[in-house]
Formats: sequence, C-alpha cells, structure tokens
Amino acid sequence: MSELSPYSFFQSVEKSFDKAARFTTWDIGILEQIKACNSVYRMRFPIKRDDGTIEVMEAYRVQHSHHKLPCKGGIRFSDEVNQDEVMALAALMTYKCAIVNVPFGGGKGGIKINPKKYSSYELESITRRYTSELVKKNFIGPGIDVPAPDYGTGEREMAWIVDTYTSLKPGEIDAAGCVTGKPVSQGGVRGRKEATGLGVYYGVREVCQMPDVMEKLGLTVGVEGKRVVVQGLGNVGYHTAKFFRENGAKVIGLAEFEGAIFNEEGLNEEDVFQHRKRTGSILNFPGSTNLTVNTDALELDCDILIPAALENVINIDNAQRIKAKIIGEAANGPCTPEADEVFIHKGILCIPDMYLNAGGVTVSYFEWLKNLSHVRYGRMEKRFTENMNARILSQIEELSGKSVSDKERLFIMHGADEVDLVHSGLEETMITATREIMEIWKSNVNIPDMRTAAYVSAINKVATSYAELGIFP
Repeated sequence: MSELSPYSFFQSVEKSFDKAARFTTWDIGILEQIKACNSVYRMRFPIKRDDGTIEVMEAYRVQHSHHKLPCKGGIRFSDEVNQDEVMALAALMTYKCAIVNVPFGGGKGGIKINPKKYSSYELESITRRYTSELVKKNFIGPGIDVPAPDYGTGEREMAWIVDTYTSLKPGEIDAAGCVTGKPVSQGGVRGRKEATGLGVYYGVREVCQMPDVMEKLGLTVGVEGKRVVVQGLGNVGYHTAKFFRENGAKVIGLAEFEGAIFNEEGLNEEDVFQHRKRTGSILNFPGSTNLTVNTDALELDCDILIPAALENVINIDNAQRIKAKIIGEAANGPCTPEADEVFIHKGILCIPDMYLNAGGVTVSYFEWLKNLSHVRYGRMEKRFTENMNARILSQIEELSGKSVSDKERLFIMHGADEVDLVHSGLEETMITATREIMEIWKSNVNIPDMRTAAYVSAINKVATSYAELGIFP
C-alpha cells in the first residue's frame, strides 16, 4: 500500500476483478479460483560480487493460473520488486492472455536489485543462479512456465536464461522455448522488440476509428492530428511514440524520471533519445520547454496520454487534473481504482493495460510457437508468394497493356518476411480484442468503463476454460 492508494497493487487488481465479476453469471467458487494465485515461489540465494563479498538475493516467481499451460510472464530487475507486486502482475498476465486469446496462464518473476549497481558479470551470475533455482523447483520449461523480459531485463538476460536451462536439461529438443524475448540468433523472433509499443498503437488506433466513441469524446475519427503525451522513453514508450508520430499524430510531450519536455509542434522520439544519450537527460532538448517534475507531463492538455513507466502514477491525488480525452495504459497498472472512478465522472476513456500492452506477450507467443516448430516464419512460403505475385502481375500488365511503377512492383511482389507476419498477427490480435471488449461494454449499459468490460471478457474466457476441462460443473 502507498499514501496514494489504500490498496496494495494486488488488492487493486482484485478490486477491479470484483467490480467486473458482478456483470458475469459464474458461481462465486469459480470466481474465487480465477482470482487466486495458484503458486508463489519466494527464494533467497547468494552470489559473489566482483569485490569478493557475498550478497543474498531476494527473488520471486509466481504462477497465477494453470487453466492453460505453460504459464507466461516477464522477469523484472528492480529495487521495488516484492511479492505483492509480482502476484499482481502475474494476475494481470492471466487476464491479458485470455483477452487476446493467447493460450497461456499468467506468471511473473522478479529479482529485488537495481541492475545499474551491478556489473555485467554480476548480473549474469544472478540471472543464471535464478534460472537454476527455477529449474530445481520445476518453475521453468517450454510446457511449464515461460519467462520473458520486463522492466530492467532484455535480450541479454533471456539469452543467459536459455543457455543455463539448456545446460541443465541436455537433449531437450524444445529447450529454446523455455523463455521468450531472446536475441534472434538464439531463437528469438523478429518484431519482438517493438511489439508492446506497436500493440499499444494498434489498440488505441482501433478505438480512435470507432465513430460513436470519438463523437462521445469530442474527437475526430482516426489518430492523425491527435496530440499525444508519452510518459516513459524506455522500449515501450519509445516505440509507442514512434508509431503514433509515423502515422500522423503529434507527440507534444515526453517524460522520463529526470523531468519532462513539451513542444506543441511535436517531438521526434529518436532525436530526444539521442539527446538523452549525449547529455544524460531529456531536459533542455532544443526547441522544447522543460517540465522539471516528470509527472507534470501527465497533466498536459492533450488528446491521448500514454503512461508507459511504472504503476500507480495516476491516482486519487492527480486524477482530477488529467486533461487527456483518452488514456492508453502502456505500463502495468499506471492508474489506480480511485483514478478510474474519476475518469468515469469526467468522461475520460481509459484503455486498460491488461490488454493494451499485450503486444509483448502476443509476439512472445509467436516466438514460442517458432521455437516449438523449429522453422522461421516465412521460410516455407516467402519465395512461393513472390513468384506467384510476379506471375499474376505479369499477366495483368500483359492483358492491360500498362506497366506499374517500380515502387508499386516491389510492393505487389513482396513476399512476407518474418517481421511482416509477426506485425500482421499482432495487428489482428489487437483489433479483435478491442472489438470484443467494446462489444461487451456496449451490450451492458451498467458496465461503467472499458477496464471492467475487459475484465468481464477475461473472466468469461478463463471460467469457460475451467468449465470445459470439467473442473467445475
């Protein structure tokens, strides 16, 4: 719990769940089972620092639901890691996977460290030891529990995990599927890095293309011309800003922990990123105005606000000052339940994290499938498609007597690469999930917001899985 919310993170998730459960017809026992965390592994292990001292690590892995296997969820390295947070994030993963029709149960892991205070060698030791602890307790495996990157981790850590797992499980042919978010050379999939940010863009774009929703918000249809503010310039925030800007929106504000910057004419996220790389801060970016408190960016006048940092940044203390018409939750749990009540009262549309940032797990699912099939996406059909398209184009030109331009020729003849197929699958996933949630929301006038509708979708899908398994009558 914090001063800004009377609930812990996990209790906030439970509160949102209970709010939605009223709009379902499932037995209370089924609802309690869905809500509960099935397995919590809390561990302690020692590592030797570079200076020879021994430090005891605090780490967790939570498997929230086993209605589908394997469990799926990231591993974060952060000083803020605790059991409550990991349980909450694992629960959100269960609901997230259900909403976007990815057949995983929810999981999450974390190690309580600040990775900036450790050398690469120390981080490798910590990651490998954590993996070995998971193997000992059967908390990792392509059919059991599949971690992924999260806050403070990335491709490097995932490569260490798969290498450690493989060494402890020699001969396991599907070992590469024990973790996702790996480098492409180690079995990763192209398109994974930008997946969460691209998924956020696709989800918000789909909402913005609904005329009735936009009319209610007083906005025009589409993302073009929309004024966007992004809090967080990490991987998710960077790519979210990139895709909005490339598709005609204006990113007028960017925030990081050191402060925020504003420019009504728009900011280029890559230029800001390079400025920060050179100077150590996004502040004093040429042509922009400094906002020395990063949370000030949340209160800027804009059409779309994207909190892409940490949880609880929009709460009872500042929710009344939010001026955005749409909030797209790219981070996990950036808005508290109290903030949701304010949004309902103010007519702000909050697109919930539990499905909006599912791009990462969706593409992780594609990576997992690739690891199990042992075939790169596009390898079997790319050349066939190109040859077929070339023949069709040739026939059209011959019959019409007209030739297409070189640019159009390249576009028409192009056979899908792996990244094309991944992006296409992600776009389909986000569009379908958005429409399903909106249909639930519109079909029941008593459902107060999109988050509750998303939870209703998740509850119904998980409960149906249990019912079909015969676990419950």
